[in-house]
Amino acid sequence: MCLERSERNGYKNDDAMILEFKVQDASDGEKELNDTVKAALRQIEDKKYESALVAKGITKQQIRKFGFAFCGKKVLIGSGL
Repeated sequence: MCLERSERNGYKNDDAMILEFKVQDASDGEKELNDTVKAALRQIEDKKYESALVAKGITKQQIRKFGFAFCGKKVLIGSGL
């Protein structure tokens, strides 16, 4: 999920966010929620999600990346550069 600024509302210089949500999968070697967060952040990089935002004129410095990991009712959120 990508959230970007809305220039119509005067938010031209605000940051954009990329959010990746993953459910913990032990069969993929994700023993802890932290492993799942890392997998979510890796997916953001591997699939180059930021390229669509950069193409719209948002600088890489204005893009924040977050990985959300879920296991039942437990949630862990991590950020990447």
